[in-house]
Amino acid sequence: MALILSNADVARTLSMRDTIGILESSYRDLAAGDAVCRPRIDIRIPTGDPGRYYQWGTMEGGSTRGYFAIRMKSDVVEEREGTQEKYAGRPGLFCGLILLTSIETGEPLALINDGLIQHMRVGADGAIGVKHMARADARVVGMLGSGGMARSHVEAFLCVRPIERLQVFSPTRRNRERFAAEMRELHGIDAQPCETPGEIYRGAQIVAALTDSTTPVLDGSLLEPGTHIVNVGGGGVPDAASLARIDRCLRFGSAPQPVGRADLALDDEYLAWSARPERLRGRGRKSGHGRALPDKTVSLADVVGGAQPARRSESEITWSERGNLQGVQFYALAAHVYERAREAGLGRELPTDWLLQDIRD
Repeated sequence: MALILSNADVARTLSMRDTIGILESSYRDLAAGDAVCRPRIDIRIPTGDPGRYYQWGTMEGGSTRGYFAIRMKSDVVEEREGTQEKYAGRPGLFCGLILLTSIETGEPLALINDGLIQHMRVGADGAIGVKHMARADARVVGMLGSGGMARSHVEAFLCVRPIERLQVFSPTRRNRERFAAEMRELHGIDAQPCETPGEIYRGAQIVAALTDSTTPVLDGSLLEPGTHIVNVGGGGVPDAASLARIDRCLRFGSAPQPVGRADLALDDEYLAWSARPERLRGRGRKSGHGRALPDKTVSLADVVGGAQPARRSESEITWSERGNLQGVQFYALAAHVYERAREAGLGRELPTDWLLQDIRD
């Protein structure tokens, strides 16, 4: 029997501490050659509404530990004032699924909603960067954004640093005030909403931009010495002023090159193809960014293995960059959720025979 697992099932089987450890392990497997993944691929097609387009995205990976997974996203996208609104069916509903299979038998094992895993794996990545690059005495977080990604990052940061204060700004007063109150209640920290974006930088050893903006939202001129940067959204990289001030960048790894085709090695986070590209030109996120600071980058494998130091001084400004590893993240987390769900008797069963056939492809 295969399992259908909801976000509620994921919540019962996956903690943030689990997620951080699982991702670090998957990155070690990738560096050792025991895991493989490919960058995200997007397909875009114009819809009948000129203000919207359809976007299909996939990313996949697996390892010798016994599992393979592909994560699939199906969205109708509408761009509004520098942000993306998306939905499936109707606003407020989304279609994101992970298909987990066995590398030993080839059989499908589970179909899992990706929403909670998505938020947790991004938050955990932020925490891995903080764990290795932020100052050991980091207690204050400055945050741009007050949505789901902001929530997961606060939880993740608390797993690796004893955070005492959160300074948060988002454009809507109600949202930032509600978020600060929620963080005070959930985590017992001093969470304060800020009236202007600039206030979040004051005294912050960790600055996190966690928005759905398609353009950078950080202001590197306001970073204080010793700050560690976490950046989600904003076109994939921090603003030019931040990039100019970053002294050290931690990169978690990169998808391996195709076998025997080093010329096809890809360092971009993802690629996109479009039907009627002339109509969709300029729409959607930039198609990946590659390594933003190659001369200042150190790999997670070298840091963990002791070959390179992470932070070299208390005053360095640092940044952690995941790379094109989404596929290896989703297989590892899906495998953990599946195993724990089996042990706990969670999910709905689906006869495996329904997903197999006797006609060879």
